Amino acid sequence: MTVDAPLAEPGLLSGLSRDLADAGFSVDGVAGFLGEGAYAALNREQFIPALAIAEAAQGPTATLIRFFLLALPASAAELDEALPRTRAAGLQSLGLAAVESGAWRSLVDLRPYAFTDQDGEVQLHVASDLGAHQRPGALRHDHVLGIGQASLTLAQSTIRTPVEKALDLGTGCGIQTFHLLRHARHVTATDISPRALAFTEFNLLLNADALRIDPANPGGRVTLRQGSLLGPVRGERFDLAVSNPPFVITPRHRGESAEDQYTYRDGGLAGDEIVSSLVRGLPGVLAPGGRAQLLGNWEVHSGDAAWHERLASWFDGECWVIQREQLGPEHYAETWLQDASQGRDAESYAAAYRDYLGDFAERGVDSVGFGMIWLRAPQPAAGLPQPGAGLRRFEEIGHPIEQPVGSTLAAAVERFDWLAGHDLPAAKLVVAEDVTEERHQRPGAEHPGVILLRQGAGLRRTTLLSSELAGFVSACDGTLTVAQIIAALEALLAVELALLDPVRELLLDGFLLPEPQ
Repeated sequence: MTVDAPLAEPGLLSGLSRDLADAGFSVDGVAGFLGEGAYAALNREQFIPALAIAEAAQGPTATLIRFFLLALPASAAELDEALPRTRAAGLQSLGLAAVESGAWRSLVDLRPYAFTDQDGEVQLHVASDLGAHQRPGALRHDHVLGIGQASLTLAQSTIRTPVEKALDLGTGCGIQTFHLLRHARHVTATDISPRALAFTEFNLLLNADALRIDPANPGGRVTLRQGSLLGPVRGERFDLAVSNPPFVITPRHRGESAEDQYTYRDGGLAGDEIVSSLVRGLPGVLAPGGRAQLLGNWEVHSGDAAWHERLASWFDGECWVIQREQLGPEHYAETWLQDASQGRDAESYAAAYRDYLGDFAERGVDSVGFGMIWLRAPQPAAGLPQPGAGLRRFEEIGHPIEQPVGSTLAAAVERFDWLAGHDLPAAKLVVAEDVTEERHQRPGAEHPGVILLRQGAGLRRTTLLSSELAGFVSACDGTLTVAQIIAALEALLAVELALLDPVRELLLDGFLLPEPQ
């Protein structure tokens, strides 16, 4: 693909994988070596605590932390000792290191990564380009990003049910593919950047054993394709598609070419069109009942009645959008200028900042939302809703949630499907185990003025209850049907109660659950 990236040489990679494991270069190994405080600082891209510890220590773990994580030079002897099978010469052959000014320097960020799935803990090592905190100057425009917060958000929110065919659109260094390979028989990973695909191929073969890949036949489990958006997979169908696309809304400049954009974040389209086009196009590559999950930014324009007014028009069928934050134009511009370290050039920073503000003002953008998107293709044979019907939710959750949240989202979709096939008045419900009730009243008051239900897990929602709805919830122990509880409350209060819709919402939100049969 390109020589300006690590080379996927199976023979050398097998030895490197064993060397890294033997050196204790794992998540637990590095965290234990540095200690909790220094390790947390390192993950915030603050080097000084880790540097103080690693520079004062000897041995393979210290060497690899200094070399791959702190991007400090090392001698050939240190690398040969830390990686006896690979040695400095092997790192050079793999495109991971080079000699500069008489010292060996890493050309990549190579770090341990771990996650837990249904089969236990998975230990990996992941290569990406050195970050701005590891090298001078602004990032190169074809920079291959490592495992960032957005990548983790998508990985933690993806519903992990077994599937035959999965699509990772915009794979980057390959993190979503790593997770998909643990529950998909085959994964197709695409990216517009040949360097990104080279990093993904390298990472797949470096972690072949953990990812259940045969190094002699990686194509049996993974297909890598270069191209933009859905172009490389037109005409195919997938059971699951995930994407952390280049969703950042950046101003277009006159005379700008694709080489002038940051491929890992800039989609090359105006405004939020890249997310819009993906949302509209993804159903076309999904099998019946197939699902897609992605991250995105969306503009909120002056005059919009709600933050999701424009967003809702992008979806023809089932969807669930959770907005996690909303930033004004100034905050948004500062976030992404800092991301690419453009602040290191004051004149360029000021010009780019003005471009952001002018671009947003021209389109009447008041703010930019960020969040998670779920959508599902119709499956008529299974009785799932047709386009234009079914699950359509747009909600804002800005508070911290429990991670990983994929299983919570899966349970919510299952409850919606359950409701579509059951008569709610005849159902028996129970209160979820993590739900608690709070009552607040002024001193001396006879009755509470505020009654709240709170979730201690999952999306950790809080909802306000009327006294009648609180009475309904308190009676949900799986003994009586919904209709029976409402009838009892109506007889007690001598009023007619309209509780079915709020009960439905409590069920969809997970405060109430169907009584297990």
